[in-house]
Amino acid sequence: MTQITLRQIRYFAVLAKALQFRRAAEQLGISQPSLSLQIDAFETALGTQLVERRRNGLILTMAGRAAALRADQILGQVDALEQVARPTEGALSGTLRLGTSPTLGPYLLPRALRHLHQLHPELKLVIRDAAPKELTEDLMAGRHDLILTELPVARAETHVVDLFREPLLLAVSHSHPLAQAEMVRHADLVAESMISLSADFLLHRQILDLCETVGATLRDEFEGTSLDALRQMVSLEMGVTLLPALYVDSEVNRTGSDVAALVLRPPLYRQIGLVWRSTSGQPRAFQTLAGIIREVARSEFGALVSLS
Repeated sequence: MTQITLRQIRYFAVLAKALQFRRAAEQLGISQPSLSLQIDAFETALGTQLVERRRNGLILTMAGRAAALRADQILGQVDALEQVARPTEGALSGTLRLGTSPTLGPYLLPRALRHLHQLHPELKLVIRDAAPKELTEDLMAGRHDLILTELPVARAETHVVDLFREPLLLAVSHSHPLAQAEMVRHADLVAESMISLSADFLLHRQILDLCETVGATLRDEFEGTSLDALRQMVSLEMGVTLLPALYVDSEVNRTGSDVAALVLRPPLYRQIGLVWRSTSGQPRAFQTLAGIIREVARSEFGALVSLS
């Protein structure tokens, strides 16, 4: 039995659209006799006539119309299969499912995505925000290919690439006694009331640690659901908090916000990284993505963050 080849399918798909051997051969970059031989072989392999040859062109037979539809479907599946293979070669194409923290993604990814689209227009990113704890669970369950999040990630089955270190600033209301200070020392926070996000966020742990170190109080009856909510609570004099520098740059410094963001001495930071399952099998593409995000952090936020 004659075997069908992918070349025959491709050639027939082009011919079925062109409906002329000469035009189809030109599009394929081959001679007209070569194309005719491949189509004859294709018809022989299928055991049926696909085209009616006429002086002014071709007409697809009933079997030819069905074969043309199926050929397009097959070629689409082949293209999809090729897209799957490309990320293992370091190329960024196809679809990547990226999870990110809502305290980070909205302030970093828009600029990173602009660079990604310029450098890798075939890459499609499906992005979903969630708290770090949920991000990690979804990563291990296969719902994300990789996650952009605060570190550390407490799972042994992951590969972590450190990207940059981001300062945390103290946010106080404009009526607070520290609001006009050029910087705030940890000792200045003794007996302060602090507010935080939920324990699902690593920022909560950092604020709690600071409270325990300096003798401040974490108000657990108030819990922000977002950085915006925290900022608004601070403006209402419900307490003080820590806010990441990228958020402050976007939502405080550039908008004339209703809170003051102050530098801490000694400084506090959070570490940002890209994380994927160690069994993923696509590390070169992910390393490329990590390099692009790190470069965006350097070029666009170099005055705010420290590269790892």
